[in-house]
Amino acid sequence: MSIADKPASRQTKRLHDGMIKSRKTRLEDLAIAAVCFLLMLMCVLPMLHVLASSLSSAEYLVRNEVFIWPKGWNFEAYKTVLTTEKYVRSLGWTAILTVMCTLLSISLTICAAYPLTYSNLKGGKFINFLFLFTMYFSAGTIPSYLLLSRMHMLNTPYALIFPNCISVFNVIIMRSFFYSVPDSLREAAEIDGASPIRVLVQIYLPLSLPVIATLSLFYAVGRWNGFSDALMYLKHKDAEKYWPIQLLLYNVIKNSTQTTEQAAQEGFFANGVSKTIQMATVMFATVPILLVYPWLQRYFVTGVTIGAVKG
Repeated sequence: MSIADKPASRQTKRLHDGMIKSRKTRLEDLAIAAVCFLLMLMCVLPMLHVLASSLSSAEYLVRNEVFIWPKGWNFEAYKTVLTTEKYVRSLGWTAILTVMCTLLSISLTICAAYPLTYSNLKGGKFINFLFLFTMYFSAGTIPSYLLLSRMHMLNTPYALIFPNCISVFNVIIMRSFFYSVPDSLREAAEIDGASPIRVLVQIYLPLSLPVIATLSLFYAVGRWNGFSDALMYLKHKDAEKYWPIQLLLYNVIKNSTQTTEQAAQEGFFANGVSKTIQMATVMFATVPILLVYPWLQRYFVTGVTIGAVKG
């Protein structure tokens, strides 16, 4: 082989290696896409089945002929849910409760995390230790119930708002994000005479929209899907007006196996609760919180402080 042919052979070898790597990369991309597609199906198919069941006639559901497409289209379940005071009141109350709890929780999280970013905070290490201690050790359900009982919060909406109004884990996430904000921004504001509150409002909060949106979504989903606290703390008959939609759905499914007389005594429909009504209730309990995700997705952006400080 001549000297002139050696560079050509090297180039050919590089092209061949590049083609092999490109083919390998495409196969890896296809494998990842296939896994993502399967995961997407695992999430979407159950929702399609519930939607199809809520829009199908009862006889097709009894024969288990409904999968992802409705059979014998029937909107009576949605009509029943929308015209029944119990469902409408519970759905509206859950929406109000979710908004209130989310605003309160994110406000307390910010107020707890922001002071911990100051290195000269007196007792800061001890406060951090107390926060972490509560993550590993808690009183438990029975002491919490006794505490709420002595505070006269049982069978009231306060039992759904205050006991879980803040998460230590979310406080740590918020504090870690505050640490990523350049100190020079705060120092420049303090030189201009800005108070700590002004620094928080004008510097930290605008730069922390991604983490605030994310934690707000966590709080909102947790409150919307929560029913165990309502199940434990709202036992009195008069407290049924404070039932969130998830607790009502739990009772709908529970009472669907009871007799007509028992269901009527509980305030449900005299003819029993059909499977279509259960599925329609599931849709009403699931879809509203799902609609929040696209609206908050634009805030899930990292690196918002890049370029904020030069040098």
